[in-house]
Amino acid sequence: MELFLEQSLNGLQQGVMLFLMAAGLTLVFGIMHLINLAHGSLYMIGAYVAASVTQASDNFALGILAALVAAGLTGMLLEFSALRRLYNRDHLDQVLATFGMILFFNELVKILWGPQALFLSTPEFLSGTLEFIPGAPYPSYRLFIIGAGLVVALLLRHLIIHTRVGMLIRAGATHREMVGALGVNIDQLYTIVFGLGAMLAGLAGALAGPMLAVEVGMGEKILILTFVVIIIGGIGSVRGALVGALLVGMVDTYGRAFLPTIMREILDPASADTVAASMSSVAIYVLMAVVLIWKPRGLFQAYGS
Repeated sequence: MELFLEQSLNGLQQGVMLFLMAAGLTLVFGIMHLINLAHGSLYMIGAYVAASVTQASDNFALGILAALVAAGLTGMLLEFSALRRLYNRDHLDQVLATFGMILFFNELVKILWGPQALFLSTPEFLSGTLEFIPGAPYPSYRLFIIGAGLVVALLLRHLIIHTRVGMLIRAGATHREMVGALGVNIDQLYTIVFGLGAMLAGLAGALAGPMLAVEVGMGEKILILTFVVIIIGGIGSVRGALVGALLVGMVDTYGRAFLPTIMREILDPASADTVAASMSSVAIYVLMAVVLIWKPRGLFQAYGS
């Protein structure tokens, strides 16, 4: 039972990280109808800046703040200088252009930080464990990520539902011409939204730093799962991004944790591990297929938060 609860927390933590990525990406697609493959590069930039500032200042909070600023400014500059020219182009042009930006950012990071990976230690005040589950101490840092992600989800929900900016975001997603006719600067709104999405990606990268190697190309690894989350949750829905991220996190974690044990009951250990690894990798795509058969547009409609 302790193992199940511990893996549930691991799945929740992975789901929260995916939500931070998916929320920004679904905002951008929901409003601008822009497929941005370079979203993972903003995650990478957040991780590198957080690691560099934390190592230089020995202050993890300062590293997170720097990652938010760097990713947000990079995202807004990217939108202003290049991406706004793609809004009226078809999705193939958007995919090709943003894929080129992935290559650009990967080479830029190599120039600025070198090809070697950076490693960031867990902050001292979060390096211990808490006995959240009786008899199973759990890392404090993972609990911090879960708490931070849920707080961001609540703040984002409040922003979208209860603020003027949120009202414009919802209106701009479906009636952009009317919003522009009422005197709202659509270009400025798009830049703000893109910057917000970039900041969420940068935050995810900063939080991932102490758990993963900060390396060139790390954004592409999480980007595929992020798109799966958005498809499951419903394109343009922040609530869908949260639910989809938690489902993907749980399914992926349970698969990796329990499938090897189950398969060893019917196969020899070597074959069981191989089959279980393959099945766990496929599980999230099976989940996506089942959801799409049931609800072809995903679990939630756009901005059903």
